[in-house]
Amino acid sequence: MTNYREILRLKSLGLNHSQISSSMGVSRQTTVTVLQRAAEQGSTYQTVAELSDRELFKMLYPPATGQLSYKMPDYELIHREMAKSGVTLQLLWMEYSDQCRVANEIPYQLTQFKKYYREYAVKNKATMRISHKPGEIMEVDWAGQTAEITDNETGAIIAASIFVAVLPYSGYAYVEAFLGQDQEAWVTAHVNAYRFFGGVTRILVPDNLKSGVIKNTRDDIVLNKSYQEMAEHYGTAVVPTRVRAPRDKATVEGAVGHVSTFILAAIRNQRFFTLRELNKVIKERLHALNHRQFQKKDGSRASMFSEERAVLLPLPSREYEYATWKIATVQYNYHVSVDGQFYSIPYEYIKRKVDVRLTHSTVEVFFECSRICSHVRLYGRQGQYSTQEAHMPPNHQQYAQWSGERFRKWATQIGPNTATVVEAILTGYKVEQQGYRACMALLKLSDNYTPQRLEAACDKALYYTPRPSYKSVQAILKSGQDKTSQTSDASLEASTSGFVRGADYYGRGRK
Repeated sequence: MTNYREILRLKSLGLNHSQISSSMGVSRQTTVTVLQRAAEQGSTYQTVAELSDRELFKMLYPPATGQLSYKMPDYELIHREMAKSGVTLQLLWMEYSDQCRVANEIPYQLTQFKKYYREYAVKNKATMRISHKPGEIMEVDWAGQTAEITDNETGAIIAASIFVAVLPYSGYAYVEAFLGQDQEAWVTAHVNAYRFFGGVTRILVPDNLKSGVIKNTRDDIVLNKSYQEMAEHYGTAVVPTRVRAPRDKATVEGAVGHVSTFILAAIRNQRFFTLRELNKVIKERLHALNHRQFQKKDGSRASMFSEERAVLLPLPSREYEYATWKIATVQYNYHVSVDGQFYSIPYEYIKRKVDVRLTHSTVEVFFECSRICSHVRLYGRQGQYSTQEAHMPPNHQQYAQWSGERFRKWATQIGPNTATVVEAILTGYKVEQQGYRACMALLKLSDNYTPQRLEAACDKALYYTPRPSYKSVQAILKSGQDKTSQTSDASLEASTSGFVRGADYYGRGRK
């Protein structure tokens, strides 16, 4: 029964009709009627505070003269309302009761209300609308039967898996063939199905296959991360079937049977050489299946779907882009390695484990569910680096405006030996930018020791090792070794032909 006293109390607090209706869970019309009747009698919350609920009801709805009769509900209207998501007979009975009281009519009790509705449903064969509401559920599964594709080079037969999605209310179906049942095919099939239906259902009911559901127990349901992300993108809720309970998705099981008979069996003698050819024929047969007239009632799946489509949730502005997730550890060079390529991470996360989301075009990195950076995905040769200046430690950022090419050009102006040393330093690091500090310090030595001495020192250093460091060149300059001749003629000969002991050595001890 409506709490009329609370309606008057909320009105005394200054709430408007919509706010009162929302707070009380009643229709706005009921709120308006109660307040109008109270105003006509000059009643307020303060004046009725001492009245009982029954006295308040009689004051607002005095009994009319004459004999009262029970009001028969409009079950045709109730049946249409029952097709809407979230609407129950209990709610409709409460609304019907309020309307009867406003009109000074006697409503049926809930038990009688339901009894008459069941009789109406049986008489009008409308029970299907009770069990399935339009736009509420999409059931999905892989068909047990596969199609065949012939390899045009080897003649080998390739099995093609068949994905089936069905809207239980209308029976409208979507069918597509894939070369496998992996996670990417599973998610892509859902995206294509939503595009085909032109909208999204509120609930998605899959089976418990691993590409969608990792764990399904009485206490916990764990979805595959990519599958969960896809569901969130489309604003639908994933409710997997119970384990070994095919009745939970009986509609799609039945649709699989129709697909096997009407589509797969019908094309069993045709040969297909590509997946595109197979899906083209499946699409033609699917159109015929959806538009085929029902045998025991009027209409077709397509005609019923024309009603259902209006209540589907709208598609998002952009389609979901398939993404895979990986776990990586940030290296000491503040990069993570993904598929052989390297992407920079803010240096504060060195040695932390992060989640990496990969799409065809982007790489996004998350730490504790928060995105910390993103990169354009790299393709081509292995070992490429994508480094952002903001991710570098402060002592690395001061060299970020420099490039390896600029250091090479500067070194070439000093001399070929200096250019060789700079090249050795730059290529000696996994990340070229990490060698900028050493290159800067090396080339700055020309300010203190002249470019000629730096070139000579680099020549001297290269004599000892093919990869000299900044420290070794600096030591040569400090000690002045660059001013002396690098080698003697004997040393030069030894460096080109090796050390030879000679006849005198082997002739020792002989007389």
